[in-house]
Amino acid sequence: MLKEATATASPAGADKDAPLKEDIRLLGRLLGEVLRDQEGDAVFDVVETIRQTAVRFRREADVSAAEELDGMLKKLSREQTISVVRAFSYFSHLANIAEDQHHIRRRRAHLLAGSPQQKGSVGFALCKLKQAGVARATVTGFFRDALIAPVLTAHPTEVQRKSILDAEHDIARLLAERDLPLIPKERVANMQLLHARITTLWQTRMLRYSKLTVADEIENALSYYRITFLRELPGLYDDIEDDIATHYPQEDGSAAIEASYVQMGSWIGGDRDGNPNVNAGTMRHALVRHATTILDFYLDEAHALGAELSVSTLMVKASPALLALAGNSPDHSPHRSDEPYRRALIGVYARLAATARALGATNILRKEVGPAAPYADAAAFCADLEVLLESLRANHGAALVKPRLSTLKRAAEIFGFHLASLDMRQTSDVHERVLAELFAKSGVAADYAGLDEDAKEALLLAELAQPRLLYSPYIAYSEESDSELAILRAAREIRQRYGARAIRNYIISHTETVSDLLEVLLLQKETGLLRGTAGAEPELELMVIPLFETIPDLQRAADIMGHAMALPLVKRLIAQQGQLQEVMLGYSDSNKDGGFLTSNWELYRAETLLVTVFARAGVKLRLFHGRGGTVGRGGGPSYEAILAQPPGTVNGQIRLTEQGEIIASKFSNAEIGRRNLELLVAATLEASLMPPAADPAHAGELARFEAVMAELSARAYQAYRHLVYETPGFTDYFFAATPIAEIAELNLGSRPASRKSTRRIEDLRAIPWGFSWGQCRLLLPGWYGFGSAVGAWLADSEGEDKDDGGQSHADKLATLRAMHARWPFFATLLSNMDMVLAKTDLAIASRYAELVPDAALRERIFSRITEEHASTLSCLESITGAAERLAGNPLLARSIMNRFAYLDPLNHLQVELIKRHRAGDQVDERVHRGIHLSINGVAAGLRNTG
Repeated sequence: MLKEATATASPAGADKDAPLKEDIRLLGRLLGEVLRDQEGDAVFDVVETIRQTAVRFRREADVSAAEELDGMLKKLSREQTISVVRAFSYFSHLANIAEDQHHIRRRRAHLLAGSPQQKGSVGFALCKLKQAGVARATVTGFFRDALIAPVLTAHPTEVQRKSILDAEHDIARLLAERDLPLIPKERVANMQLLHARITTLWQTRMLRYSKLTVADEIENALSYYRITFLRELPGLYDDIEDDIATHYPQEDGSAAIEASYVQMGSWIGGDRDGNPNVNAGTMRHALVRHATTILDFYLDEAHALGAELSVSTLMVKASPALLALAGNSPDHSPHRSDEPYRRALIGVYARLAATARALGATNILRKEVGPAAPYADAAAFCADLEVLLESLRANHGAALVKPRLSTLKRAAEIFGFHLASLDMRQTSDVHERVLAELFAKSGVAADYAGLDEDAKEALLLAELAQPRLLYSPYIAYSEESDSELAILRAAREIRQRYGARAIRNYIISHTETVSDLLEVLLLQKETGLLRGTAGAEPELELMVIPLFETIPDLQRAADIMGHAMALPLVKRLIAQQGQLQEVMLGYSDSNKDGGFLTSNWELYRAETLLVTVFARAGVKLRLFHGRGGTVGRGGGPSYEAILAQPPGTVNGQIRLTEQGEIIASKFSNAEIGRRNLELLVAATLEASLMPPAADPAHAGELARFEAVMAELSARAYQAYRHLVYETPGFTDYFFAATPIAEIAELNLGSRPASRKSTRRIEDLRAIPWGFSWGQCRLLLPGWYGFGSAVGAWLADSEGEDKDDGGQSHADKLATLRAMHARWPFFATLLSNMDMVLAKTDLAIASRYAELVPDAALRERIFSRITEEHASTLSCLESITGAAERLAGNPLLARSIMNRFAYLDPLNHLQVELIKRHRAGDQVDERVHRGIHLSINGVAAGLRNTG
């Protein structure tokens, strides 16, 4: 069924891509067989006819094909429509599996061929650093002090159910098996299992029929720990030590780094911004599930080690510490009296089981031999494992360390008993309301919210210096205040129970003033998380992290932080944090506010100014990048994005969000997951330690490039704002020409799609905003405004007085080409936009525009979008010299082209279903379901949609 889809690949890549095409054909054929078996020949034939007609529509822009397709879709019964949508949706999912397997295959082929280190690997970065003269001590110091933290979030674009993910994981495993030398009987069995798993997919409900809860989101995220993080992250640490030993050899061969430089974070269960379903209970539940997951892993590994380490003291000696550990075990079986490692591990298992129960686990799979005291903390568990390690190494057992024991110890150092650090997040408006109530009811200030900024700061600082609290247990407060204070109290309890790394960050959405930071400090004081503020050494448990999101917020960020860090109390708190302070930057809202070009530029400017302000204050800056899946929300390749950061903004410290379906695409396969984690480490290492160009001419050129970017940004901002916020009727166009209303009804996540119950673009969350534009194949947030900006800037050169310092059109174009060639920031920006434009399809988008009932409005706005699209393509081609999209990434270009044959029909079907849905007086559940199925399929086909 996908033969035509794969036939579009370029001949130049035929040999390299032959296994990929074979896999897609195989999975497509099996899906076709399942479709015939489950739905009959008639449905199968309809699917094929629709696909072929959609291909003709794309290739030939044939009006008759569009009319034929339209008529065909209108004739489909509701039952047929559901089957056809499901068929094309599963094409998308299965093609993704085949592509992921091909990426693994190509990487393995590269390594087996003994090729040089791949770009993006830590080995490649170390090789570059050594050639640049970076010393070994500098490299090991980086790993000792670094923090690289992917943070999983549960934003509402995660459209796959866990049941679907599990089935697809099995299909991926079976597909990988086919690369092994199988005997005929094994190959037949493999084919039968693939057929069975695809049948399971077909018979499994793709959508959720009930709203996803926060608990569901927590479980979904934890599945990626079991698949990838628990084993691959410790394995990556081992690989990096080997790479350091290779590139920076020591006489003793040692390359061990005793530090956890990659740690996992999570927002799921702690992110309250706009989500009324997150509270103290969800935070407690999140940590119970985190602890249960990691302790289940430790228990399984300890049990397996006990089976493996059958070492007898009749054959080899053991250390006194190991014998003492075995002596403390509840295992007194005479059959194991000469097997101290087994007895020690039985004792370790018993202590882990007791720890798991103490931390909330309710179902220990294997009962321990006898009672034991729980571990006080993960460090005590690591100490016991170290006893086993040292004894083996000292007694001819070094070969027994690597397979499992050292990996378990590494996992314990990385994950502790908390698994991942849970961030807390709330919007500044809520903090203000809670404190206004506390101030009013305590008689300190009747109208806190009405004070100006200076008065607010003075009041907050005065109150922070007071030993007493504003809160009284004898006064009744609003439900909101009670909930917010309960959440902070729960954070303190969680830290006491699970350790300081369990919760350590508090993020403030919509930070606009210094008082927004001080408010959270005061709320921490009210709940016992901040103590001793009147003294020289105050104790703060949660780092207060501002999130700057909109364009004005980004422009004020450096001034706000400079002012805050100059306050004596804040200075003391930052000193307590090791002279380190984190700042979060929001890519999503800044894009929705100002457009693609301006968002990227203002983020760059904010980072550059923050570096200066932090250097002046003597504080180390850690940036937290709130990146989404789409380019419009900061998405795109993480490796290139980190390397394109302004100088001085990485410095071994970086956190970044992993959101929505991007989590699945990066981490649902263990090998691909490890590769993505390595990309983060390699990019952070290179960006932090690679010496900058010392050429003064380079600094002058960068200043010139930045000045040009500022001009382009101003023009792009004007063009974007004029369309989105100043064009009469644009909101009506958006709500009619995209499936935004239907997306809001889809059970994607626990968070509402809009902050308020309005149709204002300002109130819509940035995530469904970008998701909707992706569904209709315009992907407008990822490119709109670029053509207007560049075109107007180039046109301004005409008629200028060249003797008066003006530049000609040719001079300006040469400048843009130089920016693309020599400035990583601009090159990455254009590369990401190039990818978006490759996925953009005006012919498909025109079908969605037909959903706008007002013909004049439709023509007025869609023609503007079309003109801007043409201008953007022309300008991009002029700068890069590439007439075809993704000319520098042929593999991705082929991948996108190969998807269109099964992605386009989904879009056509979605338009037809939306027409039916919106025309009906009553909701037809089958039509409704069909729309949601098509949303799922298009999201899978585009891969980075939210």
